[in-house]
Amino acid sequence: MNFERGLTASLLCSCVATATLLLVTTGPALAVDLARPDAHAPIGVMGDHIHHEGEVMLSYRYMRMHMDGNRNNDHHVPVDDIVLPGGTYRVAPTNMDMQMHMLGAMYAPRDWVTLMVMFPFTVIDMDHVTAMGQKFTTRSSGIGDIKTSALIRLWENEDNEVHANAGISWPSGSISRKDDTPASMGQNTLLPYPMQLGSGTVDLLPGVTYNGQSDFLSWGGQAMGTVRLGRNSQNYRLGNQYMLTGWASALPSEWVSTGLRMQWRQWFNIEGQDDRLGSPMGVPAEDFVPTADPKLRAGKQLDIGPNINFLMKKGPLKGTRLAFEMLFPVYRNLDGPQLENDWTLTAGVQYAF
Repeated sequence: MNFERGLTASLLCSCVATATLLLVTTGPALAVDLARPDAHAPIGVMGDHIHHEGEVMLSYRYMRMHMDGNRNNDHHVPVDDIVLPGGTYRVAPTNMDMQMHMLGAMYAPRDWVTLMVMFPFTVIDMDHVTAMGQKFTTRSSGIGDIKTSALIRLWENEDNEVHANAGISWPSGSISRKDDTPASMGQNTLLPYPMQLGSGTVDLLPGVTYNGQSDFLSWGGQAMGTVRLGRNSQNYRLGNQYMLTGWASALPSEWVSTGLRMQWRQWFNIEGQDDRLGSPMGVPAEDFVPTADPKLRAGKQLDIGPNINFLMKKGPLKGTRLAFEMLFPVYRNLDGPQLENDWTLTAGVQYAF
């Protein structure tokens, strides 16, 4: 926990220090060209750009993350080593698909600040196998945690821009989703932590974002954190999260850009536990299935993948952006056994007026 709190303090201090330095050195503001397909970061990056005063942007994103197999530290763990008799658990997850539909809106009341809100709807399907070889699937779906942010310009010149990300995640997502399992005897029972839709806490979303352009290239980077405030109504809190990403894009034409993005993420274990998970078949939940163990939720991962942006320049769709991105892991290290992420797809449409 000391290490986690140290990272939290370091991230916050870095954002404050960067803001202070850039505000001191601010010169005349000259806009980075927004009328290019690469003026926005890859679609998987949120809060990446500032709008002009009075401008509104509406967006829709579809995100799908696929997990297949389990990992402990940096190596794969077969199911037979997780469930009895070779392992210690009665049930093991085998794969999971998470789909998210994200509606977003941005509005710039001034040139130096853009306000943003994101409304997620999440669908999670997780497959399992029992020690007796029985297979089953659980599902949860609904509204996730709504996020609001202010993007505050810190510094800008003709080809570069830096802004602070100051966000809050609100606990609108359920932490009480239930479904039927073989151990529940036909009754819906509370699902473990990865199947819940929210954190149950108010979370801070601090960060800083940089964008740069030349005639035929663009690049950028972002550092973001998720800092949980207190514990939720069930006396636990999800672990803090940290993300660092960088991207570069080429501009082969005035209406399309292609690029590559790299992303590092680290997340920490749950503090406390949800006592409602109970003791299925007389076995403590954390010993029954790994997903119910709050000490098996931490991990870190490095992803890399391609992206493409299209910007409609003429006709009735003028100003509309279509964007696609795929990310694949090149390094994963998990407190396991824990399901491992195999790929993440993000597609979206954005329209500014």
